[in-house]
Amino acid sequence: MHGLIVLTLVESRSAVLFPRPGRLTWLLLTITFTCTAMGCIQSIACNKSRIKRENIVVYDLSATIDHCPTVIEENSPIVLRYKTPYFKASARIVMPPIARNETWVVGWIQACTQMEFYNTYGDVGMSSWELPQLREGLVRAISDSDGVSYPWYGNTTETVTIVGPTSKPSRFIVSMNDNFYPSVTWAVPVSESNTPLLTNIKRDQSFTTWLVALNTTSKEKILLHTIKWRMKVDIAVDPSLPLGSRARLVGRVHQDQPRVLTRMEPITANAMGRPNANDAQVLMWRPRRGPPLVVIPPK
Repeated sequence: MHGLIVLTLVESRSAVLFPRPGRLTWLLLTITFTCTAMGCIQSIACNKSRIKRENIVVYDLSATIDHCPTVIEENSPIVLRYKTPYFKASARIVMPPIARNETWVVGWIQACTQMEFYNTYGDVGMSSWELPQLREGLVRAISDSDGVSYPWYGNTTETVTIVGPTSKPSRFIVSMNDNFYPSVTWAVPVSESNTPLLTNIKRDQSFTTWLVALNTTSKEKILLHTIKWRMKVDIAVDPSLPLGSRARLVGRVHQDQPRVLTRMEPITANAMGRPNANDAQVLMWRPRRGPPLVVIPPK
C-alpha cells in the first residue's frame, strides 16, 4: 500500500492584514490521506485492518472419540448393523471485527484419507466398499462433506457465518460429530440365497479434519487447526449360530484418541469440493474365483 499526504495551503488572513516585506504567511487548511490498496482508493475512516491468523482467537479446542466399544445389532434376519463410538470436535472462537462488504464462515472441513472396508463370506469371497481414486493413489483425500454444504462437513452446529460490517468481536462455538452406522448383509450380496455366510467385518478408515475461517468474497482460507483421527472395527461372525448371538468384537475394544497437530497441514483440493466420500464410494464383490463385480456404482 502506498500513501500520499497532500497539503492544501492558503495565504493566511494575518498575512493580508499584517504583511511583512519579502515574506508570506501560509495557513495549513486541510490534510487528506489517500491510499491505494488492491486498486481501490479509500479514506482513513473506512480503512480497516485485514483479518489475519493471529487476530483470530481459538480456545477450549477439543477432539475426542467416545470411550466405549462399537455396538453390534443383530435384530434383522437380512443385515447385521453396528454403531461405532462418536468422534467429536469443538472449539470456541473469537473473530475480530469484520469490514463492510465481507462475509466470513468459520467451521469444520473433513476429508477421508484412507479406507479399508471388507466383509468376508467364508471361502466364497468378500464385498468391499471402496473409494477408487483414493485406492489407486490418484488423490490424497476425498471430501467428507454432507454433500450439500461444500466444503463444510455440515451447516448446523458445524459452521458460523459472520456478515460485515461488525463493530466488535464475535464470539461463538463450532462443533461436529461423526460415526459409522452401516448395514452388512448376512448373505452374499450378489446371491439370491438368504443363507447367512458372513464370517468377518474389517473396517479401517482415517480422516483429516480442519478448523477453518473462509472469506466467502475473496475465497481466502485461514487454517486454524488440523486434527487426525482413525476408526477401526473388527467383528468376527459365526453364521451357524442363532440370530442375536453370531457376532462379537475382536481386537482392540476402544479407539485411539484423535491427534491435534502442532503444525498446520494444508487442505488438499479434493477435500474442498465434489464428490464427497458417500457419493464416490463403490460396493464391489470380489469372489475367491472369477472377476470382481460392481454391486453399487458411485453416484
